[in-house]
Amino acid sequence: MSSVELLVNVTPSETRIALVDTGVLKEVHIEREAKRGIVGNIYKGRVTRVLPGMQSAFVDIGLEKAAFLHASDIVSHTECVDENEKKQFVVKDIAELVREGQDIVVQVVKDPLGTKGARLTTDITLPSRYLVFMPENSHVGVSQRIDSEEERARLKELVLPYCDELGGFIIRTASEGVSEEELRQDAEFLKRLWRKVLERRTKYPTKSMLYGELKLAQRVLRDFIGASLDVIRIDSKLSFSEVKQFAEEFMPELVDRLVLYSGNQPLFDMYGVERGIQQALENRVNLKSGGYLIIEQTEAMTTIDINTGAFVGHRNLEETIFNTNIEATQAIAQQLQLRNLGGIIIIDFIDMQTDEHRNRVIQSLEEALSKDRVKTNVNGFTQLGLVEMTRKRTRESLEHVLCGECPACKGRGRLKTVETVCYEIMREIIRVHHLYSSEQFVVYASRAVAEYIINEESHGLLAELEVFIGKQVQIKTEVFYHQDQFDVVVM
Repeated sequence: MSSVELLVNVTPSETRIALVDTGVLKEVHIEREAKRGIVGNIYKGRVTRVLPGMQSAFVDIGLEKAAFLHASDIVSHTECVDENEKKQFVVKDIAELVREGQDIVVQVVKDPLGTKGARLTTDITLPSRYLVFMPENSHVGVSQRIDSEEERARLKELVLPYCDELGGFIIRTASEGVSEEELRQDAEFLKRLWRKVLERRTKYPTKSMLYGELKLAQRVLRDFIGASLDVIRIDSKLSFSEVKQFAEEFMPELVDRLVLYSGNQPLFDMYGVERGIQQALENRVNLKSGGYLIIEQTEAMTTIDINTGAFVGHRNLEETIFNTNIEATQAIAQQLQLRNLGGIIIIDFIDMQTDEHRNRVIQSLEEALSKDRVKTNVNGFTQLGLVEMTRKRTRESLEHVLCGECPACKGRGRLKTVETVCYEIMREIIRVHHLYSSEQFVVYASRAVAEYIINEESHGLLAELEVFIGKQVQIKTEVFYHQDQFDVVVM
């Protein structure tokens, strides 16, 4: 029986969320408190100074530094809709738009940096997964990236009934192909959110935050509106109460599914999520049959190679290859979602002899990808027998969130062998010998390289070098050096 669970693991500095479908880890979302900014927050501020020469004003929103509001950010405009749908506007003089001592509702568009305060706008927007709400604007805009005129018209027709004196919407690229019900839920959620902001505007004092950009737990909950979640487990009492209050206000249908986890075993350990995250950082993914995938992520694209491994089949090689490829399609779809890989993806299936097998593999891949909440597009086999596909980039990949560049290999994924480094050292000694007068050389190298040079197998090589240059060479171990790091010092 299928069971979809959202697991929320909270520590003071980090929140992690895992989507588990029938025991299989599907998605991982991570947010670190240190990297949370204030972009998107809405404040009730007060204009403290107007600067006509700079066409700007300073606004006190309760932060350490006064925030900055330019005249061009006071006039309402929308930049992410089609050119034909942009409202024409002329920027007025700042003195005509605001005055000192005036209370004003603003939204942060740029975090404070160094000595500069936050940058603000009065053109407030509230985003959800499929829509962006525009208060006091009954206009419906459609993302430029939705090319199909038929789809643009369909989406406009579905969203238009939710526009009223409260505001209108921008239809985001992610809404392409989504159902009327999903759009309705997003629209109603955003309008409830804006009503709460209006309510707070009248109740809260100046220099108060009216709306804080949602924390990860609330954002993920928002994005899963309408999804078939069976239970949402949260392992923090504070976060549980915050999420429950949020759900009661904006998503009452999810309240009954919230559960406070209080088990002795850590939540992510209990459900195998920790193990799944570690496996998602490996480049090899084993298939149940004995085959495996090799996934390589680069700046330009992601490549996936399928191998039969120990899988030999029961009848013949062609059947073995076909079955491995079919099994791989399910694993590929899961890994793309789990690792959040986006952009161009090239898949090298094991070569198949018949068009029927190739077509069935493509169908299997498309069916597996249909369960992904992120838009994908499969272009089929190329003349070289590779499958080209794309997956929309929505956020950083899991690898980029959790990993950095290796200081030893600088992201190459390879280190020079001990033998190669040894010969580089010999060449460097000869080069330095010709450039500088010296009595002897001292080489500092990693333990593995130093031992290789000193041991009996290489002893002859070092002795020959000393005879060749007529100088003594000392080898010293530097324990903090990585394998291909060394220094040649002239004494």
